Amino acid sequence: MGKEQQKPEDLNAPTDDTPQEKRQPADLSSKTKKAKSNKNQERSENDQVIKIQAWWRGTLVRRSLLHAALSAWIIQCWWRLILPKIMEKRRQSMLDTFQQEQWAVVRLQSWVRMWRIRRRYCRLLNAARTIQSHWRCHACSSRGVIKGQYRISTSQMHLELEVLLGSGPCIVTECIPLPIKQ
Repeated sequence: MGKEQQKPEDLNAPTDDTPQEKRQPADLSSKTKKAKSNKNQERSENDQVIKIQAWWRGTLVRRSLLHAALSAWIIQCWWRLILPKIMEKRRQSMLDTFQQEQWAVVRLQSWVRMWRIRRRYCRLLNAARTIQSHWRCHACSSRGVIKGQYRISTSQMHLELEVLLGSGPCIVTECIPLPIKQ
């Protein structure tokens, strides 16, 4: 049988021809190379996995940020629509309150004016009545006063009048018969 085909693992195996010390560095270097290549391969796979995870996490974060931004934009649009209505209602309520206050002030002012004018009118009316009563009393005393009494009996009316003039009293007495139906 001649030479057998050697496997790559057998090539690195120690042979009796070479001393043990020389075999170790070759053996170590191939093992370290394999280990390094395995580690590099694992590292590159880990790096790729990390890159994929980072990309996915970034996508999720960007998606959530986009969702938050859209939600904020929707709320802002809604608020921009609602704010003028709220301001209009507030303005209208303030105008209504102002108008009610104005009408209340006008009513109070008119009541005060009416009260003052009525009080003045009553004073003037009392003054006019006082002047009239003094004038009438003066006119009566200068012209004369008539005082009278009467008494009614079954068939007659007795009338007694006293007229006071500036010069002296004048007394008139008279008896008037009453007509009786039978």
